[in-house]
Amino acid sequence: MMKSRPDGGNATDKVLAVLQALGEHERLADITAATGLARSTVHRILQSLVEHRFALTTGDGRYIGGPVVLTLAGRLMGRFDPAEHADGALRRLSDDTGYPVHLGLLAGDDVVYGAKIEGAKPYRMPSRVGMSVRLHATGIGKAILAALPEPTVRAIVQRTGLEPRTPNTISDEGELLRHLEGVRARGYAVDDEENEPGIQCVAAAVFDHTGRVTGAVSVSTLALEPWDVPVERLGERVVAAAVEISESLGAPASAALRGAAGS
Repeated sequence: MMKSRPDGGNATDKVLAVLQALGEHERLADITAATGLARSTVHRILQSLVEHRFALTTGDGRYIGGPVVLTLAGRLMGRFDPAEHADGALRRLSDDTGYPVHLGLLAGDDVVYGAKIEGAKPYRMPSRVGMSVRLHATGIGKAILAALPEPTVRAIVQRTGLEPRTPNTISDEGELLRHLEGVRARGYAVDDEENEPGIQCVAAAVFDHTGRVTGAVSVSTLALEPWDVPVERLGERVVAAAVEISESLGAPASAALRGAAGS
């Protein structure tokens, strides 16, 4: 997302502004309005993009992304590592809170830990990068489920069941659906010793460039050690990190802020 309009910027700023607007708009008037540039400037840039195959004209006054953009996007996505893009935000969250931090990625009907930072606490979490866990029993998993449509959640439950990992695990479908409503309202999920006895966590959903939920970020602690701050404040920090990670993954603003709606 452009942080400011490039009216007084250099030629590169203007081209980039038009190229970015082309991702959301097709008409010359709409692209002009989105960039704040002069109509003649936008038209000239679009013609250059068409010439170099970064854009195509459809014949009815619309512009769409061209083959060069699609090829470049495909090559970049082939090397795309969400954990690498999230690294800065994960480290800032760990430094800010002192807690162990995880990034979990949705993989089929499970969550796979894609990144882990131990934090400043004297204890270590038993999780490891590459470990997979069920969605219903973890904070990361419940944050992801809360961002999915209810029919999708029901379908996942039908396929995987709701194994009671601990006495605190939600193992009833109706109860889980009601619980997820609360997660959506707050903007973050809480794991109260539901996956591992003695471990609690707070998690918020992360979205990718398509606007779909792709995972979640969390902070964890031992149940015997109270959180250093009220869980509501901790939730705000986790949500902020999730929004930052979503933006780094190219999520549309509406999707990146979706998880923060309840905060």
